[in-house]
Amino acid sequence: VQLQASGGGLVQPGGSLRLSCAASGSIFSINTMGWHRQAPGKQRELVAGITSSGGTNYLDSVKGRFTISRDNAKKTVYLQMNSLKPEDTAAYYCNANIYEYGSSGYRDYWGQGTQVTVSS
Repeated sequence: VQLQASGGGLVQPGGSLRLSCAASGSIFSINTMGWHRQAPGKQRELVAGITSSGGTNYLDSVKGRFTISRDNAKKTVYLQMNSLKPEDTAAYYCNANIYEYGSSGYRDYWGQGTQVTVSS
């Protein structure tokens, strides 16, 4: 099982980016999916999460600006980020709680980080 993230980049304050993260491999089921971020010198924090039925939760500082969604058929989670601020600059990591065929249950998988830099 692998998670492949994409969509990061350099954007000006007030701009938008859309991150994508696709799961692949021998997947029986995916439970929750989410995005975390880690800025230099800071702890990793949960930005947004989404359940298999579409329930969502957000970090307070991104509410109203970021939207998480998922396409279960494509095994992909998205993060639409609008009105970006310099303090959103970080490496963004996707994660998913996945039941792999032949395993004993769900476990967490992580994608590689994708850098988001908000700067003028």
